[in-house]
Amino acid sequence: MPELPEVETVRRGLERWVIGKKLKNIQALHPRVERPDSWAPITSLEGAKVTGISRRGKFLWFELDRPQVLMAHLGMSGQFLVQPIGKVDERHVRARFTLAGGLQKNRELRFIDQRTFGWLAVDNLTDGIPSMAAHIAPDLFDPNFDQASIVANLRNRKSKIKSAILDQQILSGIGNIYADESLWAAKIHPERICGDLSAKKINLLIDSAREIMARALESGGTSFDDLYINVNGESGYFEVQLEVYGCEGEPCSRCGRLIKRISFANRSSHFCPYCQK
Repeated sequence: MPELPEVETVRRGLERWVIGKKLKNIQALHPRVERPDSWAPITSLEGAKVTGISRRGKFLWFELDRPQVLMAHLGMSGQFLVQPIGKVDERHVRARFTLAGGLQKNRELRFIDQRTFGWLAVDNLTDGIPSMAAHIAPDLFDPNFDQASIVANLRNRKSKIKSAILDQQILSGIGNIYADESLWAAKIHPERICGDLSAKKINLLIDSAREIMARALESGGTSFDDLYINVNGESGYFEVQLEVYGCEGEPCSRCGRLIKRISFANRSSHFCPYCQK
């Protein structure tokens, strides 16, 4: 599933192509592309002009010259591609928008989603945040991120640290890849109990996550297959810098012991059993 660096890469890619454009000829091409509680059909945004693109955690929204916004979540395999009008459709196109106006013409925005867990919706803003993302905590790059408050919150919890940092209501944008990488960097076992960790150790974990995701952003995110690509169809290449995720059986770059994988809440956790005791 795309995580913060991947979603932010998509957001930045979209800025170049869609800001200042009007959304025309809107088509919803799959029954599950629209979130059931959408304020209105996405076709109701016909003629709306895009004024900005924002993100919180893994949620994206297109700001418009009207009170509503176009919400988007990439789910596990969602992609936005900007393509010339008339180019042969990709296999799993779920919605399309003609981009009208500006110097670059004859382009359309396509939402592609092989596994159909992603969605689009029309929503309203409250204090600048769509209602569908109101429960999502600020992420590490948000100006409103309060690290001291997050550290205090985590220290009061009896849950495992990996479960806590994956909770989007505590700390948004982190998924399985960057959780494993951040825990390795901070030398914390994924099953350590939050309350057993010192404030210094949790601060180190958060700082590590911020630094790792910043590097991932510079690389365009992490692509293991063609389910995550940028709006130009390009893959990210942070995979080559991963230390533990997907590295089971390979030597730890820090101590030389073999990376281990364990089951974790219907997923996997990758860690170094020597460095992360």
